[in-house]
Amino acid sequence: MATIADNSLILIDGSSYLYRAFHAYPESMNNGNIQTNAVYGVVNMLRSMMRQFSSDRFAVVFDAKGKTFRDEMYSEYKANRPSMPHELRDQIEPLHNIIRAMGLPLICVGGVEADDVIGTLASQASKAGMPVLISTGDKDMAQLVDDNVTLINTMTNVVMDRKGVIEKFGLPPELIIDYLALMGDKVDNIPGVPGVGNKTAVALLQGLGSIETIYQNLDKIAELGFRGSKTMAKKLEDNKENADMSYQLATIKLDVELDCTPESLCKTEPNKDELIQLFGEMTFKSWLNELLEGGDGKIAAIDGVKATASASTKTAATTADALEIDMSAANIDRSAYETIFDKDTFLSWLDKLKACEVFAFDTETDSLDYMVANLVGLSFATEEGVAAYVPVAHDYLDAPQQLDRDWVLEQLKPILEDPKQAKVGQNLKYDMSVLARYDIEMQGIEFDTMLASYVFNSVGGKHDMDSLALRFLQHSCISFESLAGKGKKQLTFNQLAIEDCGPYAAEDADVTLRLHNRLQAALQQDPKLLSIYKDIEVPLVPVISKIERTGVMIDDMLLNAQSQEIAARLDELQAKAFDVAEQEFNLSSPKQLQAILFEKMGLPVVKKTPSGAPSTNEEVLQELALDYPLPKLILEHRSLAKLKTTYTDKLPKMINPQTGRVHTSYHQAVTATGRLSSTDPNLQNIPIRNEEGRRIRQAFIAPHGWKILAVDYSQIELRIMAHLSGDKALLEAFSQGKDIHSATAAEVMNVAIEQVTSEQRRQAKAVNFGLIYGMSAFGLAKQLGISRGEAQQYMDVYFERYPGVMQYMEDTRSQATAQGYVETILGRRLHLPEIKSSNGMRRKAAERAAINAPMQGTAADIIKKAMLVVAQWIEAEGNDEVKLLMQVHDELVFEVKETALAAIEVKIQQLMESAVELKVPLIAEFDHGDNWDQAH
Repeated sequence: MATIADNSLILIDGSSYLYRAFHAYPESMNNGNIQTNAVYGVVNMLRSMMRQFSSDRFAVVFDAKGKTFRDEMYSEYKANRPSMPHELRDQIEPLHNIIRAMGLPLICVGGVEADDVIGTLASQASKAGMPVLISTGDKDMAQLVDDNVTLINTMTNVVMDRKGVIEKFGLPPELIIDYLALMGDKVDNIPGVPGVGNKTAVALLQGLGSIETIYQNLDKIAELGFRGSKTMAKKLEDNKENADMSYQLATIKLDVELDCTPESLCKTEPNKDELIQLFGEMTFKSWLNELLEGGDGKIAAIDGVKATASASTKTAATTADALEIDMSAANIDRSAYETIFDKDTFLSWLDKLKACEVFAFDTETDSLDYMVANLVGLSFATEEGVAAYVPVAHDYLDAPQQLDRDWVLEQLKPILEDPKQAKVGQNLKYDMSVLARYDIEMQGIEFDTMLASYVFNSVGGKHDMDSLALRFLQHSCISFESLAGKGKKQLTFNQLAIEDCGPYAAEDADVTLRLHNRLQAALQQDPKLLSIYKDIEVPLVPVISKIERTGVMIDDMLLNAQSQEIAARLDELQAKAFDVAEQEFNLSSPKQLQAILFEKMGLPVVKKTPSGAPSTNEEVLQELALDYPLPKLILEHRSLAKLKTTYTDKLPKMINPQTGRVHTSYHQAVTATGRLSSTDPNLQNIPIRNEEGRRIRQAFIAPHGWKILAVDYSQIELRIMAHLSGDKALLEAFSQGKDIHSATAAEVMNVAIEQVTSEQRRQAKAVNFGLIYGMSAFGLAKQLGISRGEAQQYMDVYFERYPGVMQYMEDTRSQATAQGYVETILGRRLHLPEIKSSNGMRRKAAERAAINAPMQGTAADIIKKAMLVVAQWIEAEGNDEVKLLMQVHDELVFEVKETALAAIEVKIQQLMESAVELKVPLIAEFDHGDNWDQAH
């Protein structure tokens, strides 16, 4: 690895940092006025660089506004790039202000790019014998490397000198411009020479030299012998103009006129007062506390809150913020990883695993589909920095000899199935499902970093490993795309070179162990969060894995018939729509629909899009459909078309040929509230209130001799509201087994409960559910078709009858505003990043979420607890007469042998009703049938 001189001039590619931070950190980070994720991310990365390199010579360089000389040279330059999102643009000025207040020189020069400024400074410094370190992820910068200029890749922390450039590209720095010119660049829209890719460019340049030399020796290209060499001379000749222009576009200017010199670029004392103001404006709590508690503002480390602060002095509201900043830079050394090819080394590692209190484990496969994925390799980490990869099924040409997969799994099976041997992974459910294909029932799943991050803060950002490594370790993992490519030409893992895969796979295990150590320590500070993690989320992993692998039977013939019927109905609706509009148009085109509804037919504009055009979204069409026929037809057409493409057409194609069943994927770390979500297929969104949706459920069937059993919680969120609010009338109604909607109707409408009509009950149901979802009087009026005054009167009377509910809502809003989160009954924490937003709409939405989230979150906790107790009972009994198939909202769906149905449905009902103890009874209702619709 290249060494970095202590007095190096460190040049930061600020624009590269900016985009990387914007996409890596959560959008939810804001100060009430703008997003702050890019500001936070860039400052965090700058602090990391300043810790790692102690030089006083420092500058941060950004692109200036406006066009550059390259745009004048080639009008299509960077034409493919989308314009900067306004959420990012709004962050640039405050970011620049913070960087200057940190005492760092900041440079923007109009008419050129940041690359050109960096190139000019690096060239000047190098000529003066000054060592230079450029921090960037831009491959174009490799052309600047010389004896004094070194790069550090901000994505991988790999330092690259002249030797490193040759190792990476196969070419010296002085040929990088030629390389870029031949290949072109899709991102920057540099044309290059068609048909010249990486291998061809390297072959040409290694064989003949620079572009100039290549064009002088076109007749010698065929002799180079690379694939396509015989026709390459003609391609180069035909595209010489493109090659020349691409060379100019790819060349970094080294003569930009600057107001500074390399010698003048030195850090100055930070402006502490200004930083306090800026960090306060950005709501960077930990950095602000650091300064307020006596720090001098010198940001030379990722220190966060002072280590001397006791846990008791840290408020819960800042815990998530503190963890993200307290971590020291990982400085991961991939050169220490092992790739295992021989049995002795493997067995030595097996002994290490057995001796570990906990080890990190990961699989590499050839597919993301757990039902078909083949194992390609396995990786382990026994301590931070000590990791290895075992390739077992790379099958490309000339792949080195690998250990036999069956032998490796035979050795690992005892330890992988040992419940006493603790294991940690990132999304271990996937690994568990893959191993099940090889007759390994993985046990001892004690920790999962994806779930730990999710429990710690479900809305704190993405929970994939790359995002977690960046957020908690300030480390950028090797990306899969950097190894395998993108799109249709992307290779599968078995096709990749082992020498590249070894560091990638071992890093996965190493990073997972590092993340576990930090996240586990953070969760241990809060016993309630730790319980959610250890007692609910992690134990649920094998339960969900088994549900997914079991799958559910589908009647494809029924769905095919329904698809044909829907297709006929769609044709009818389209014809009616054409008739009403008096012209043909594309029903799926918002633009054409805008023209017909608002220009031709003159319908009122209910809402506008951000660009100012009349909106045609579902909410608008629903309002217009109350008075006009065409919007109603469009809504029905959209609904049926979605059903057809999402379910009736798609489900039959998803039947696994080996199992004859459809296998969904459940996700534990997606929703903010703790609810499971499902994809491929999405079982949560199959409608139940219309005939078409119910017919789809009819296609979920039981095999001969079995029945579908559905057990769901009755009015669970209202029961949770009664528990949380402690309202006497609500508690009494549920405890006495009253129908809560009839009881509410009796209270609100001042009639005897036995005299409540079905219409009054319907209205009371809307009030009950509307209020817990934060519905306004306007929304309630709209739903019930009554005046706003009548709706407000219903609400006023409701709160008079149930004062505990009103008090709960007020207390919850205040608590959420004070601490930034709310909690479920079991202690799951639900963060509300916009609860103090100065944007009234966002703040009100956060307040509504604060009231509803504890109910939704508690309902999620309860159904998960129910899954656990039912699964544990099935396993303890060794019962092969019942299978848990699906979890949908507050419902569990089973496949039960008909002969055992009576006893099993009562037992499951009892287990679900006792899953959690509330102040009111939990009621689970069940039914069964030959299909899901009959059982619901």
